[in-house]
Amino acid sequence: MTIEVLLADDQAMIRGGLKLILEDQEDITVVGEAADGAEAIDLARRLRPDVCLVDIRMPKLDGIEVTRALAGPGLPDPLRVVIVTTFDLDEYIYGTLQAGAVGFVLKDAGPALLVEAVRAAAAGDALLSPSITLRLLRNLAPARHATVAGPARPLSARETEVIRAIARGRTNQEIAAALFISLSTVKSHLATIQTKLQVRNRVEIAAWAWESRLMDVTKPQR
Repeated sequence: MTIEVLLADDQAMIRGGLKLILEDQEDITVVGEAADGAEAIDLARRLRPDVCLVDIRMPKLDGIEVTRALAGPGLPDPLRVVIVTTFDLDEYIYGTLQAGAVGFVLKDAGPALLVEAVRAAAAGDALLSPSITLRLLRNLAPARHATVAGPARPLSARETEVIRAIARGRTNQEIAAALFISLSTVKSHLATIQTKLQVRNRVEIAAWAWESRLMDVTKPQR
């Protein structure tokens, strides 16, 4: 199955480079390109791509506004937005994730991570550049933990282990290996955790872990 991608960046050279990287993969095709935020929203709504790769700084509407319009909370059929940017400023990261983005990748992270982020988003998962993940989520905790809602139902000990692993930036494969469980079991835990926490993806699970101070309790990593 081919993953359809929309590129939104105001620099034609950047769009061309991203397109070359993505279309070098047999399972990914670029179906549209936008040079500003308004065009990105219009194209995304018409084309309904599997993944939208969106830059932060664009004319007319920035990446946060585009993300909110396409993937914001409360939308009946949100699209999957991954931010691809040169800027890893905290306000950009917080803003786009709160607006509904399922990924945040720095342009200098390399082709492999970009492709991985697209595939993760298309599969309903999320990915952030490792260089910013822990910094972002740790910084969220002190400012926002007082307003975080508890789980709808109590978390099991194993679910709590999985949440902590996600908050440390572990992939599903790494979690399975560390906890000696199958990949399908990890995915099952993730689905249950999302329901209990009333969140949409692993980025929001990780944010909840840091905001709720769950990560204040340190445990030895296997």
